[in-house]
Amino acid sequence: MKDLFEKIQELQYIPNYSKHEQIVNGIINAIDEKRISQGEMLPSVNVMIKEVGFARETIVKAYSELKNRGIIESKNRLGYFVSNGDTSQTLKVALLMFAFDTFQEIFYRNFREGLGENIHLDVYFHHNNIDVFETILTHINGKYGMYVISPIPHPKTKALLQTIPLNKFLMFDRYEPIEGDFCHITQEFEASSYKAFVEVADAIKQFDEMMFFYKPASIIPIEILRAYKKFLKDYNIKGFTSNEYKSGSLEKGKVYFTLSNLDLWAMLKDCKAKNFTLGKDIGILSHNDELVKEIVFDGITTYSVDFGEMGRKAAHYVLTREKIQETMPTVLIRRNSL
Repeated sequence: MKDLFEKIQELQYIPNYSKHEQIVNGIINAIDEKRISQGEMLPSVNVMIKEVGFARETIVKAYSELKNRGIIESKNRLGYFVSNGDTSQTLKVALLMFAFDTFQEIFYRNFREGLGENIHLDVYFHHNNIDVFETILTHINGKYGMYVISPIPHPKTKALLQTIPLNKFLMFDRYEPIEGDFCHITQEFEASSYKAFVEVADAIKQFDEMMFFYKPASIIPIEILRAYKKFLKDYNIKGFTSNEYKSGSLEKGKVYFTLSNLDLWAMLKDCKAKNFTLGKDIGILSHNDELVKEIVFDGITTYSVDFGEMGRKAAHYVLTREKIQETMPTVLIRRNSL
């Protein structure tokens, strides 16, 4: 490690370089010049104190900055190691999403673009499985400078999320309460769903009944089911729920409401096969808007937040750390299907 200490000492003579910056840039210069390489162990904090003579707080601060930038990592009880030879990046970000559904892809594309080229981004998926969620959080904790997470509604979620420093945490998509003052960019499901149903109540009443495809213990928020049941009762509408759409079961006189794109495409296929007129013979309401729903069958009526804007806002927070605690508006977009 003699070469590393020499690189740090060289920076002591540069005006306006703090001790913390001397360590950070000394290590970066040593990596760039191949004096230390990826996977190599760095001196411990105690060794650094002895060799460079700086305070423990200064060295810990420097190592923390390098960790946040994804250049080094700490391994429990083993020490600090060079984890990345790309020293140009300024931050390492972990993005934990439900799954790579279309609307999640819209969020990702705008988030990735908003971060810019110098931010390292790793993407993980938990698929609404709490065991997977816990495994991922355990694996990534302490390795990133920012954690952008879409949580799971589960009793274990709160404790798992509170292992992450709140100043490095952004909750997105779904809101789950945890202790402390934390940033979030999320959507609301119950009141917004009820409002959307009410806005299309005139069209729904033109049909005989309404069907909502909802599978218990699925990714679909239970708040939407509560809003659906309340709407049926308040507006005296005949309605039912079903676990899934079965191909070929489309019937005239019904309004179908689904959050699943697979169900939606199957319904549209059956609509074409049975020569039904969408918006007249049957009605369809879909959750989460996307470009294809604007185009197919002259348009599918949806209600949704703007996931592109959510992604842009999340990227802005990561870059600026400007406090944000926002519930994004849900908007109904009426089209040909209802």
